[in-house]
Amino acid sequence: MFARIVDPLPYEDKLEARPLDRIDLVVIHCTELPDLAMAREYGERILHASGTGNSGHYYVDRDGSVHVYVRPERVAHHVRGYNPRSVGIELVNTGRYPNWLATGSQTMQEPYTAAQLASLDALLADLQRELPGLRFIAGHEDLDTACEPASDDPDVLVRRKMDPGPLFPWDAVLRTTTLRRLLP
Repeated sequence: MFARIVDPLPYEDKLEARPLDRIDLVVIHCTELPDLAMAREYGERILHASGTGNSGHYYVDRDGSVHVYVRPERVAHHVRGYNPRSVGIELVNTGRYPNWLATGSQTMQEPYTAAQLASLDALLADLQRELPGLRFIAGHEDLDTACEPASDDPDVLVRRKMDPGPLFPWDAVLRTTTLRRLLP
């Protein structure tokens, strides 16, 4: 078992409230940032007229610690088109950082740690007990398939989101949960 470190973002109360039975989807992300501190800094940035920003609900650091930045009874901004029905879990991982959209940065090379994956398994099991309607799991890349011009060559299109990426062990995670993978 693991402890959740509850450390809500300053604007959590401004996010839309929702009943827990409305949640049927978990979306797995990677932060694409070097560490939890920078992920927190990005989460605190105000980006919307509502006085809120973009953030997942749960952050799992490389050591397996689980941080709650937005409680599930609030709608966080973490994936286009699916926020009202989902909770977002961010795994700390460098991903394509710092040149996310550059043509030469379109591979992800950092593996997820054993501690992260063990905590993810435990968190998914807990969420299934706490969220009565939870049925599905997806990666951010499954749900946001948009492409954008590369930052270093506007004639080349690159994926906007690639997380959790090719090093995420979907087969192993799906063996530990009854959640079904949602692929549009």
